This record gives sequence, structure tokens and C-alpha cells, in this order.
Amino acid sequence: MQFPVMNSAGQEVSQVELPPDVFEAKINVGLMHQAFVRQLANARQGTHSTRSRGQIRATGGKWYRQKGTGRARHGAQSAPIFVGGGLAHGPKPRDYSKKMPRKMRQGAIRSTLSALVRDGQLVLLDELAMDAPKTQAMRQLIESLVGQQSALIVVTAEQKAVRKSVSNLANAHSIVVNYLNVRDLLKYDKVIMPLAALDVIASLWSKGK
Repeated sequence: MQFPVMNSAGQEVSQVELPPDVFEAKINVGLMHQAFVRQLANARQGTHSTRSRGQIRATGGKWYRQKGTGRARHGAQSAPIFVGGGLAHGPKPRDYSKKMPRKMRQGAIRSTLSALVRDGQLVLLDELAMDAPKTQAMRQLIESLVGQQSALIVVTAEQKAVRKSVSNLANAHSIVVNYLNVRDLLKYDKVIMPLAALDVIASLWSKGK
């Protein structure tokens, strides 16, 4: 598939052949959803904890005598029905992480990238380089490419100045190409990707690799 390549001014300067096994894969929505749910689950810390009635520090004496008050009989203030008492069946620390085979994770990334191409959300950039962080220059670059839409900037590990330039923009986010994931790819209106990042994607997610 021939795909247009833009320059920093938003003008088409050339075309590039996208790897068909990565950007023309069959879009498996169920697989993408499974990878998305797994990512959200793995992000949960699972440190929540509540105290049962046995862990409440309260007097063990009866509130009032057993008979003659007209009220129900109670033996402890730590019972779950009282304010300040223990919580019945409350959450305890647990591991929410989910496992997913590597080939399925790779297939989810290919499906997501193919969906971006199908829906016109991918923008290829000929070059993205900065000597020093410049937030204003990055804002102008993004506006020339996608206007006021939100954007995910895919960069290589060496482009640290670019990442810092994006960090102060409310409507944009940067991610190193090695850590592409379904949630970030689908969260933004457009995905801006320089050709250097495209080469890394081809080396990581092509089926022959």
C-alpha cells in the first residue's frame, strides 16, 4: 500500500510502501478489546484493603443488656451494621494482572495499526528532529498536520527533545515506538509517525520478524 508522507508544513512530499502484514492485517476487534482490557487490568495496583469486624479496634463489651430494652440484641460495636464497624466482604489486596500470548499481543497491535490506516487516522512525517525542547514549535507542527485534533506522537528512543516538547501540550502525547499499545493508539484522533519510527515498527511487528 502506497501511503503519503507529509513534511512539517503539512504538505505531501513523497509516498512510502507500508508493510502489508502490519498495516493491512485483518482487523480483529475482539482481539483488540482483549488486549485493551488486559492493559487496563495490568495497570491496577490492587492495593485496596478494608477491615473486617475482627480487625476493628473497639470494645468487646456489650452495648446494653440482653433483655428489657426493646432493641435487638448486640454483642459488639465492631459489627458491620454499625458506623465504624468492620466491612463485610470488602475488597482485599489482590493481583489483577492478566496474561496474553505474545502472538496475540502482536496481532492486536497489527489490527490497531491497520484500523488507523483504514480510518485515515495515521499521519506519516518525513522527519521529526529537534536540537532542544521547543513547545511552541511542536504546537505549530501538530496544528499544521492535524489542526485542533488530539494527537499521539510516535518517536524513537533517541528523540528525547521531541518528547519533552510534547510533554507540556494538553492535546498531545508522545510514546516511544517500542512501547506501542492498543490503549494509546486508540485514545487520540490522529497518530503522527515519522519514517524513523515506521522502520522500527516494520522490524518489530512484521510477521517474519
